[in-house]
Amino acid sequence: MKLDDIDTTIPTLGPLKIPSPIQREENTLSRSFVDDTDKVVLDVKLKNLIQMAENGKNFNAFELAGPRNKIYFDPSKLRCALVTCGGLCPGINDIIRAIVLELFYGYGVKNIFGFKYGLQGFIPEYRHEIMDLKPETVANIHEMGGSILGSSRGPQPIDGIVDTLERMNIGILFMIGGDGTLMAATKVADSITDRGLKISIVGIPKTIDNDIYMVSRTFGFDTAVDVATQAIRSAHNESAAYPNGIGLIKLMGRYSGFIAATAALAQQDVNFVLIPEVDFDLKGSNGFLAALEKRLAQRGHAVIVSAEGAGQKFLEDKKTERDESGNIRLKDIGGFLKDVISDYFKGKNIDISLKFIDPSYMIRSLPANANDNVFCSFLGRDAVHAGMAGKTKLLIGRWNNHFVHIPMGASAGKRKQVNPKGKLWLSVLGATGQGSLKND
Repeated sequence: MKLDDIDTTIPTLGPLKIPSPIQREENTLSRSFVDDTDKVVLDVKLKNLIQMAENGKNFNAFELAGPRNKIYFDPSKLRCALVTCGGLCPGINDIIRAIVLELFYGYGVKNIFGFKYGLQGFIPEYRHEIMDLKPETVANIHEMGGSILGSSRGPQPIDGIVDTLERMNIGILFMIGGDGTLMAATKVADSITDRGLKISIVGIPKTIDNDIYMVSRTFGFDTAVDVATQAIRSAHNESAAYPNGIGLIKLMGRYSGFIAATAALAQQDVNFVLIPEVDFDLKGSNGFLAALEKRLAQRGHAVIVSAEGAGQKFLEDKKTERDESGNIRLKDIGGFLKDVISDYFKGKNIDISLKFIDPSYMIRSLPANANDNVFCSFLGRDAVHAGMAGKTKLLIGRWNNHFVHIPMGASAGKRKQVNPKGKLWLSVLGATGQGSLKND
């Protein structure tokens, strides 16, 4: 899909008639208000903008996120809810905290609820308790990893979710999750529309892999790269300390190799980076194993970083399993590479010292670092501003260095990936010197 073909329209629940309560002083916060006419163009390449202008086309653009001068909901009567879904990720608690504090102190909303354990929390038969979220509840949660609301995977009945929202008279639901959550949020928003209800659904995209389509960066990614570089540093020290030492690190990245590629550039001790977007061969004169053998002969040690989704074609003979959300359970490329490398050098009577490091679950459950702390604060507060303005079926994302409103339909069900011909991957090739690992 071309950028100028994307529908950037954001649905709204109705006209804005209530003056925003964050309008405190004429010379301070009042200056921060933005209007729906404030836009961020999708394509910033000058030649494309000139061509569109010459062809009489309007520039496609996202709404700029931020507080509106007037709002849709009456804060004194509003009830809001939050839910976190899918895998854990650094920064979830930061998002929860930012939303609660902005609702409570910024807009004066006093009724804020947290649904426990993902979408299960909406379904009565699970009997999960609902958390009453107050400033004192969330005051220090940004120092903790995980999610104070817990999480779960797997679909739940959309009608059951909407029934609960209607029964509790919820006006805004903030859904924090990845692609599966965004698709569920889209269905919830559609069901709400079909019923004629006035409920806003606002998504905050969560994926440590940074693979949400039309979002330049997701929270938790910076923390993941930060910790991954420590693993690379350890693997390098281990490999350099022994003859023919090999450090092998498996990092997160089911279908996109952003963490592996970025961490390799941040800690340039890596000699081979394997990601799902770039095919490679194991055997043959130009394959990975031959390149690894050549590296050991020249330098005496090597460091390998593999995204978890890399090289899945070598594991196709194994039974395909799916998780509760229907996602394919990836085979363990880390363990596979460890065995293949060991067997290869054993067959050549070459002694190696191989150390395998998998920091994935440790990274997922850590508190966010300083950069992600700030990033999450912006996301959470802009989510509140959007919801209070009656906007729905949207997510808050970063695009062209601005926080913007992105229609769920433009992102849900799609995936962002590393461009094998783009600057990121070409920089990785330059830093590692690995070249093509294909025989053709």
